[in-house]
Amino acid sequence: MRAINNAVTVNSRKIDNKIYRSWNASVIEQNKSSIILYGEFEEEIRHQHLGVIKPGTKSYEYYWFERWYSIFRFHEPDGSLRNFYCNVNQPPVFENNILDYVDLDIDVIVWKDKQRQILDIDEFESNAKKYRYSKQIVKKALESLRELLELIDKQQFPFNI
Repeated sequence: MRAINNAVTVNSRKIDNKIYRSWNASVIEQNKSSIILYGEFEEEIRHQHLGVIKPGTKSYEYYWFERWYSIFRFHEPDGSLRNFYCNVNQPPVFENNILDYVDLDIDVIVWKDKQRQILDIDEFESNAKKYRYSKQIVKKALESLRELLELIDKQQFPFNI
């Protein structure tokens, strides 16, 4: 792996390809199979499931170019672990300092006490019908959720801290 500090834009899209969220981050490491980004929250965010995210909260973002999920590791401004936030998504594309991925609605929170919470299965099922997700997308999303849960339960990278 190589350490890089290039600024990148991350675009989280919905299945209709519209940008849902966009933010800036820096590349920490990149290789043929993955990329790790770093960013900081600039303002306070009130999140339905995460509560208040303070300015200065640090985000380490793990993306794999062949995997159907991404993992965010959040640290409080003082550096202590806050939680992990995992997205089930289509594999990202990284070109011209832009990382794009399609979010498939299912999320998993892992708290610092290792308790996990699966979110938005109902949203996934609703959107699968509404946007006519292919059988392949539904299958890969659910397989990826199982893979994520196994990584979490076995405390494998990056949950092994």
